[in-house]
Amino acid sequence: MSPIRTTLRRAGLVAGLATAGVLAAAGAAFAHVTVHPESYAKGATDGVLTFRVPNEEDTASTTKVQVFLPTDHPVLGVLVTPEAGWTAQVTTTKLKTPVKTDDGTITDAVSEITWTGGRIRHGEYQDFNVAFGQLPDDVDQLTFKTLQTYSDGSVARWIEEAEKGGDEPENPAPVLTLTAKTAADSEEAASSSSDSGSAPAAESSAASSDSTARGLGIAGLVVGVLGLAAAGFALARARSARS
Repeated sequence: MSPIRTTLRRAGLVAGLATAGVLAAAGAAFAHVTVHPESYAKGATDGVLTFRVPNEEDTASTTKVQVFLPTDHPVLGVLVTPEAGWTAQVTTTKLKTPVKTDDGTITDAVSEITWTGGRIRHGEYQDFNVAFGQLPDDVDQLTFKTLQTYSDGSVARWIEEAEKGGDEPENPAPVLTLTAKTAADSEEAASSSSDSGSAPAAESSAASSDSTARGLGIAGLVVGVLGLAAAGFALARARSARS
């Protein structure tokens, strides 16, 4: 075998092994329960969390999903979106430390949501959507421990928390990162309150721009006509000179 063929063969083998490694890593990454989006701003309001549950068993289907919400830093105003074929049971818990909000003091919060009645088969996944009224603003992340029960009675326990700077655990719990509020968040809130005042100015600006565009268009048309007239006059003079 020639050196070139040997080199190409080795390169193909290395590429194949690398691809297999990437696919295996991707499979492992998507095998566990995750929450989407992966982050929200601290104290965010009126949002939605999506818990994605894939089925990783070859011979069994997922028949029950339990998501546990933290109560030391509670998620307020939880609402469950109906999912076709599934029944959701919501459990609330008395908070050890009530939370004060603009609408009053909250003493109870959702601590668990259990979905049953449906079926997630091999090679499939199911999204469970949960709306919230407000996220806590005094913590950097929220951990949602989850139990996934299969039709053969086995249970996958997605409850392990990663240590700071450590590798991802074998059975990681879904984690939502809470980021610091940015200036853009404050500006958005401020702009929403002044939308009614800025609308007329925006309309005036748009009208002014439209008038300017029309003026430029007319001026261009006039210049074009004058140019054609000048060209015709020059042509007529040239013909006259030849005669």
